This record gives sequence, structure tokens and C-alpha cells, in this order.
Amino acid sequence: MLPADRAANRARLGTCGGRPPVFDRDACKQRDTVERRINKLKQWRGLATRYDKTATIHLAGLHLSAIFIWSAR
Repeated sequence: MLPADRAANRARLGTCGGRPPVFDRDACKQRDTVERRINKLKQWRGLATRYDKTATIHLAGLHLSAIFIWSAR
């Protein structure tokens, strides 16, 4: 059980702060998958160096790297 001061503080914060009241295993798995994919994209040299002059070229590089990562699975 939580001490009274911590319980009162958590109740006061509500959804604005503190730990979530329940651990959702499925949400955590999905979040981990997304984070791993983003980190994999960041390792691609064309995106990591950010030498692209325009947003269109950067987006094309993002699509290319995503295709390479997806096809390697």
C-alpha cells in the first residue's frame, strides 16, 4: 500500500503526472516495436547525416530505407 502522502500526491496529479496506475503489456510491446524500428531507421547513413537539401529528398530517403529494412526481414 502507498503511504498517505504519496497516495494523496498521486490523486492530486491525476492523469497529469506520475506513473500509470496499470501496466499494459500490449501497449508496451507495441511501443517497443515502434522504438526499435525508428532506431533502425536512424542507423541508415543517408538519414543519419542529414545532408539532404530538401524535405522531399529526405522523405524519399526515409522511404528507401524503410523498404530496405522491410525487405530484409
